Amino acid sequence: MQNGNARTTDTEVAVIVVNYGTAALTIAAVESVLARDHGGRGVEIHVVDNASPGDDAEVLARAHEDRGWVGRVTLWPETENHGFGRGNNLILHHLSERDKPPVYAFLLNPDAALENEAIDILAAALEANLDAAAAGAGISFPDGSPAVACFRFPTLIRELVTTINFGPLEKLLPSGRTSLPPDWTGPIDWVAGASVLMRLDHLSEVGFFDPDFFLYYEEVELMWRLRRAGYRALYVPQARVTHIAGAATQVASHDKRAKPSPAFVYESWRMYYVKSHGRLYALTLAFLKFPAAWISKILSRMRGDPSILPARFSRDHWRHVVRPLLLGTPDG
Repeated sequence: MQNGNARTTDTEVAVIVVNYGTAALTIAAVESVLARDHGGRGVEIHVVDNASPGDDAEVLARAHEDRGWVGRVTLWPETENHGFGRGNNLILHHLSERDKPPVYAFLLNPDAALENEAIDILAAALEANLDAAAAGAGISFPDGSPAVACFRFPTLIRELVTTINFGPLEKLLPSGRTSLPPDWTGPIDWVAGASVLMRLDHLSEVGFFDPDFFLYYEEVELMWRLRRAGYRALYVPQARVTHIAGAATQVASHDKRAKPSPAFVYESWRMYYVKSHGRLYALTLAFLKFPAAWISKILSRMRGDPSILPARFSRDHWRHVVRPLLLGTPDG
């Protein structure tokens, strides 16, 4: 159900924020968009509440009335938690069905906020690169430290290099790195979904987000399909966004403490490799992850550093990745 009527005429950019249990941060994210003029581009905002626990829907509804959002922001209070991709798909499908759809969709995490005219900067980058379907912003943590926001596509070699986490090995195989430094200026394969501007017609062409993914790897898989369709992604660090990583999922990418990862992280990893490389490739890599993880743990102990692996990795990797692949479940 929609609440309020966002402007639909002369809209160039539709901003989508998918909220789950972070109403205060979502309000800040929306306000950061409303505070900018976006180079004069027509912008509308859609906020999906993914059946948040507590009173998030009511808090957002009050903000809609009290902060003057009527006519500029549309609320979508859902009764089911769709996850990230499916939550965005609700709006993407709605936008694409209009007689005059927006040119761009800007995906903004609820725990992110614009630091500058990021939307205008990203749109200008896409206008200057007609073969690009997506442009991602540079991201910083609240303390100002830069976050990794651009990447190469995961592969068997890159996955093992990342898991082993050994500096000399990374230097020996520089192309084996999946994540790229915040000041990277070379070509990239995909950008973080926390703040990315995408051409709506290209998204429609490839079918939007794959609904099989609940959370994690959905933007990687989407940008893999865009690349396969002949489009590339851009990293535009001049566009700046602050991001409190993991506020909604409790899976913080910069948190080095060993915690168990949710099952959906493993399930999404498995589905990505099956969909992009096939079941045999995924199964081979899944088995190779075990010795790579053991090597990583040994090296971490020798260095006196905490392991980069989540707690219970071997058990959960077997349960949510290897076993489904061996059994041949529908998505494994």
